[in-house]
Amino acid sequence: MRRDAKLPAEGPERDSAMSKWRYIGMHAIVAAAFIFVLQRYGLSATLESSLLWAMIFGGCAAGLAYAQSNR
Repeated sequence: MRRDAKLPAEGPERDSAMSKWRYIGMHAIVAAAFIFVLQRYGLSATLESSLLWAMIFGGCAAGLAYAQSNR
């Protein structure tokens, strides 16, 4: 192998893959935090209910972000 040849984990491909997963993660975290605050403090729901809805919405947001990033 040549010394100047790039490995698949180097270069712009790796940067775009990292930013894709960062985008998906941030999307999920922000959606989960938003629905948690809305449920817990806006609607005065229980902690368990708020956490459950936050996990559901976070998962759905991650799925949507993943679908958008693969377009």
